[in-house]
Amino acid sequence: MYELKNQFQKTKKSSYVLNNLSDPIKNEVLKTLSKNLIVMHQTILIENAKDLEKMSKENPLYDRLLLTKDRVLSFANDILKIVKLKSPVQKILNEKILENGLKLQKITVPLGVIGIIYEARPNVTIDVFTLCFKSGNAVILKGGKEAHYSNSILYEIIKKTLIEHHINSDIVYLLPPEREATEFLIQAVGLVDVVIPRGSKQLIDYVRNHSKVPVIETGAGIVHTYFDSSGDLEKGRRIIENAKTRRVSVCNALDTLIIHKNRLNDLYDLIKDLSLKNVEIFADELSYNKLIEKYPDQLLNKAKEEDFGTEFLSLKMSIKTVNSIEEAFEHIFQYSSGHSEAIIAEDENAIQSFFQNIDAAAVYANAPTSFTDGGEFEMGSEIGISTQKLHARGPMGLEELTSYKWLITGNGEQIRK
Repeated sequence: MYELKNQFQKTKKSSYVLNNLSDPIKNEVLKTLSKNLIVMHQTILIENAKDLEKMSKENPLYDRLLLTKDRVLSFANDILKIVKLKSPVQKILNEKILENGLKLQKITVPLGVIGIIYEARPNVTIDVFTLCFKSGNAVILKGGKEAHYSNSILYEIIKKTLIEHHINSDIVYLLPPEREATEFLIQAVGLVDVVIPRGSKQLIDYVRNHSKVPVIETGAGIVHTYFDSSGDLEKGRRIIENAKTRRVSVCNALDTLIIHKNRLNDLYDLIKDLSLKNVEIFADELSYNKLIEKYPDQLLNKAKEEDFGTEFLSLKMSIKTVNSIEEAFEHIFQYSSGHSEAIIAEDENAIQSFFQNIDAAAVYANAPTSFTDGGEFEMGSEIGISTQKLHARGPMGLEELTSYKWLITGNGEQIRK
């Protein structure tokens, strides 16, 4: 582990270099990175194919791991969106002059060295570096072994870009895929300022329970949509289809549809589009009885207890019937992970009650939870979706990668005894 400690020390030291890089210089580096990704997209896809060969297409992680030309071009374009955003550092949050003459300023500063632990999503390598670089943070990347080749080529392109601009490339480091590297990262007190895990609940729980370095959780998404007695059928049909099937392997995808008992007669029309996408349904007794002989037999199951509170990450969805909005609240309280929750309703009182009572990072009315994303929030991209309440909550973009410090200017003032 001596080699890792030596590298971490280099990264920590290089993080101070970022304090002296102007925003225009950072933007030029990011523009070059975007161009280099486009130029080298074929090489990226070749390396990605090596990873894909080792994973079954039936694995829910396969879609997260998969890179295509369009996906590479998309995250190259996302870099340019970050370029257009204002720097989040050196912003004055508060300033005042005390009665004794001292001038106080509270300004934003980078967090320092950020460690990111993530699984089968190679685009995270680029998203994380871009956001950290723009916000003045050095970054240590720990990708999963299933994306080793993909992460390695993207890391090489990042390093190449930094060297082109004569910037110390130690500001970014990709850890080896072995588990021991994760252990070292989460124990690196004094060398790493914060660790952010992205991935499965098991990964996040492990990091939270074992890390000596402060952790920002990006929790699993156990996502509900409640269709109220006042819900618009056509609006609801579109929202549910988008929330469930737009991309099933992401954390903002719909897991459980909660429906008011008075609208059970509309249930089939509400979800019939899902059958065209082969979505498997796990329905409670009341909803099952309404769907039998309508929804395809091979895709319809009676729900078990474990079908609620499950992040499916696949073409599966459970359905829960409730007698009131208060009962919907109770179900969400019991199973929610605090990520994204939605209501479909025309009754303004129901919407406001949902907003007031549901405790999640993102709470929606008449829109799909698939919008919980840094790009969709016009943040450029994101480090992850924080489900905790300290420091950051929801999509974490540039602003969320800063802390603050106080600057105090005096003229020989003293505290009198």
